[in-house]
Amino acid sequence: MPFIQNQGAKIYWDEAGQGEPVLLIMGLAYPSDAWYRTRPLLAAKYRTIAIDNRGIARSDMPPGPYPIALMAADALAVLDAAGVESAHVYGISMGGMIAQELTLGNPQRVRSLILGCTAAGGPTAIQADPEVGKMLMARGTMSPEEAAEAAIPFIYDTGTPRSRIDEDLNVRRPWLPRPEAYIAQLQGILAWEAYSRLPQITAPTLVVHGENDRLVPVGNGKLIAGRIPSAKLVVLPHASHIYPTDQTEASHRVILEFLAAQTAQRTQTQAR
Repeated sequence: MPFIQNQGAKIYWDEAGQGEPVLLIMGLAYPSDAWYRTRPLLAAKYRTIAIDNRGIARSDMPPGPYPIALMAADALAVLDAAGVESAHVYGISMGGMIAQELTLGNPQRVRSLILGCTAAGGPTAIQADPEVGKMLMARGTMSPEEAAEAAIPFIYDTGTPRSRIDEDLNVRRPWLPRPEAYIAQLQGILAWEAYSRLPQITAPTLVVHGENDRLVPVGNGKLIAGRIPSAKLVVLPHASHIYPTDQTEASHRVILEFLAAQTAQRTQTQAR
């Protein structure tokens, strides 16, 4: 199993598939295994590279907080270890924040950017209902199982069968976070801001958001898409925060179409 050492932590990563590289970055307290619905589809056409952010799963859990810029540096170190000069970068939730930071700091390393159910931080961010904030803070004092269960009403659409939610929980269960690691990542989220810098992003960008996202309201996706030049926004109906589970086929379709368009454009440019 590949590991890299970066700034006080051993970071796990792995790869699957062949083709243009796609870096996959998961969200708050989620392991890279949580890409299980999407990654096989991508790996059929692309070289997928997935990372366990510091504090979760197989990566080390040094003392926090974990600033978003630090986790972006971890992701960059993984690209270096994989020998990848540039990659398509797909981040979900906190992973989308890490992806924004990675792109802003290292634009030459990002071929294209997919930002799922994420925000740009700072005072312009669209805030969730107060009960969401209470839930997030309360989870830091719960057992991992209790914390996972408490989040369900805020991250899944009401129309999603419980059996599909349980599939996600079964994948996550071996890697549910320790409370101190969860808090360390959450502190990084709360201290971060990219909204003022988003116009600097020149990579082709797709913003995907669930229409009914209670954790990160859809207005955040609209803000991001409005700030990044030529970004494309897709709002998925009947989907909340975990849209790959709520609307698996619809989300996969827009992501694959976007990546295929970037690959075609890159091939045309190289042929000139």
